[in-house]
Amino acid sequence: MYQKLLQSSNRLHPRAWDFIQLMRLDRPIGTYLLLWPTLWALWIAGEGAPSLKNLVIFVLGVILMRAAGCVINDFADRNFDGHVSRTRSRPLATGKVTVKEAWILFAVLVAISFVLVLLTNAPTFWLSFGALAVASLYPFMKRYTYYPQVVLGAAFSWGIPMAFTAETGALPPEAWLLFIANLVWTVGYDTYYAMADREDDLKIGIKSTAVLFGEADRIIILTLQGLALFCLILAGVRFELGQWFHFGLFIAAVCFAWEFWSTRSRKPQICFKAFLHNHWAGLAILVGIVLDYATKAS
Repeated sequence: MYQKLLQSSNRLHPRAWDFIQLMRLDRPIGTYLLLWPTLWALWIAGEGAPSLKNLVIFVLGVILMRAAGCVINDFADRNFDGHVSRTRSRPLATGKVTVKEAWILFAVLVAISFVLVLLTNAPTFWLSFGALAVASLYPFMKRYTYYPQVVLGAAFSWGIPMAFTAETGALPPEAWLLFIANLVWTVGYDTYYAMADREDDLKIGIKSTAVLFGEADRIIILTLQGLALFCLILAGVRFELGQWFHFGLFIAAVCFAWEFWSTRSRKPQICFKAFLHNHWAGLAILVGIVLDYATKAS
């Protein structure tokens, strides 16, 4: 239904679908993977009752900045996407959207996000510049390092400290446990994503952790996911989270185990499915956090 609604926008303007695809609004998986950890932090910072204002700001901010990240990513990859089977139909690669149009769209998305940040406080305002920097830097890293997924992890984790400063005006040291957990989890699931494109990336010289890890890819991903869970357990102790939180972590662990088992053939479409599956792990952790605070309040 969501996709049909987006596609119907094409009737309002013949090129609307091209821009929707450029922002990946038709594929919200990236929004989910960015949103769930941000809400982990917002819920914990608000001790189970984050302000409605901050909730709206961060949900809208996630949608806008994820869209902006997709635009700058496709700009950076516009000369490569046409050589990768999964991405050759993207709007910039096919010429349906021009470079100038992409830059204008990126500027508009960032400007609206900046307005949202102005509605928070000074610490969050200053942190937002780091968010923009790492989000803009990530797409270009795959040309220079085998660790672009680490930069993506930082970009996808930046909402965590921002959520704490927006909600409390301060950044407790324990918040960095959530940051590290999400960073290493992101490196893990984005390696599954990169495994789906590994053969094409090797041909055109694109670097990634999937290329670097080689045959050790799956065991390294599982190790990273285990490290993420360990950091979350430590964070749970520091923030005094209880059984529902730990049950959410258990569900996430089951998700990770299924991904490890299902990708033993390393077929690209199965690796991509494993990447998508991480959305459920992040959601399970969020539900655990929400239920934990809800039961304490009752």
